Amino acid sequence: MSRPATFASRSATACADAQLQANLRAAALHFQGNRKKAFAAFAGGEAARDLVRDVKDAALARLPELLRKLESSVTALGGTVHWAADAAEACAILVDIAQEAEATTAVKGKSMVTEEIQLNPALEAAGLEVYETDLAEYIIQLAGEPPSHIIAPAIHKNRRQVGELFAKKLGADYTEEPEELTRIARDTLRRRFLRADLGVTGANLALAQSGTIVLVENEGNIRMSTTAPRVHAAVMGIEKVVPDAASAAAVLAVLARSATGQKMSTYTSFLAGPRRDGERDGARSFHLVLLDNGRSRILADPELRQTLRCLRCGSCLNVCPVYEKAGGHAWGSPYCGPIGTCVTPLLGKGSGRDLAFACTGCGACAEVCPARIDLPGVIMALRRKAAEDPGFPNPAERGGPPLSPGAAKLFVKVAGSPGLFRAAAALARVLDPSLALASRLAPGLRAWTRTRKPPRLKTPFSKAWPALAGQLKPQKPGGEQP
Repeated sequence: MSRPATFASRSATACADAQLQANLRAAALHFQGNRKKAFAAFAGGEAARDLVRDVKDAALARLPELLRKLESSVTALGGTVHWAADAAEACAILVDIAQEAEATTAVKGKSMVTEEIQLNPALEAAGLEVYETDLAEYIIQLAGEPPSHIIAPAIHKNRRQVGELFAKKLGADYTEEPEELTRIARDTLRRRFLRADLGVTGANLALAQSGTIVLVENEGNIRMSTTAPRVHAAVMGIEKVVPDAASAAAVLAVLARSATGQKMSTYTSFLAGPRRDGERDGARSFHLVLLDNGRSRILADPELRQTLRCLRCGSCLNVCPVYEKAGGHAWGSPYCGPIGTCVTPLLGKGSGRDLAFACTGCGACAEVCPARIDLPGVIMALRRKAAEDPGFPNPAERGGPPLSPGAAKLFVKVAGSPGLFRAAAALARVLDPSLALASRLAPGLRAWTRTRKPPRLKTPFSKAWPALAGQLKPQKPGGEQP
């Protein structure tokens, strides 16, 4: 699907779509409420988040060792491990797996990493029929759209839109009933599972000690994708490895609660290698593709490394005011919201340096992250890196900071001196109280005021605050102050 080229233009399109705005708002409230209830009932919730942070940091500190152990363990079980430096290499490996198996049809479980490497077009170019089997992924595949949320890829569509899509693409009778829409998808996809030669999934975790991969879902389609086809290929970012089952249990304790508000996802699968002799189901061959695609670069940066703790739960998206207005497609990446702002410029060839400048700095994402990633801090680090190096992170995508170096230095000097700041503010209140002149003269401020109404500088904020604070106090029924 063709989309405008920048975050600003894509988000402007999204903000003008009234139906999209209603869909995003309803979804955000739903996810926020579910997570809040889940952690309110979880007595050890904060300690569990601390434990996940520590488990992931310890694993990242030992990453080369754990990956070698994982390879050894998977191989001992009869599986095959492949190493992919980038997206192109990962796709080539999976095409080779498909061709060696003489596969003609592939079914896929929901996987953000396969979206990252754009696997579907690569398999289709090699002659395979490829079917997404997660309901939301199937919806957007039919629509020819990328995902717009990490755990709810079709969050931008309501049931009326899905009903219209199924009627158009599948020839089904129009319906808006969720149960009937699910039945239509199930009837279609069941036939795909039975015909498929290759099943492709991601991996939420991999246990180095046992060679086990962990897959989390709510629909059962991943289990079908891993057991019905002859061949199962799992694609995993190298940061997903943990030492053992105890480490995995720590992650699972917070993953579903953060993502959907469940204590545990409906299906949590632990898969170890291909089918053994005497077993009646399961893939006859198993392949694990370990993907770097920029992760080593992130690991080597002390400021950015913590983003590799991410569990892909999507909780940061659900509280982000920018995501709620702009929607996931505005990021131009499978990874959207605050975590997408952090990792999109660093994965693969590196693009999207403008994303960091869209953040409001509200900090809500850090409050809900189950791995305690300081997302606002990482975003500020990315802003600084972009300001210091116009070619960061990709020399081919050169740009400049929102302010010129001279303007930035002047702002720092004024903002760092209370006397100068008060004098400048007083002068602005006299000469340009509506910021009309400043908006015309400063490109950065002009862009800011295109979508915002600038305040009138009549009264110093320090004098206006007492009245504003009174307005923000909660009111009892009837308007009485508590």
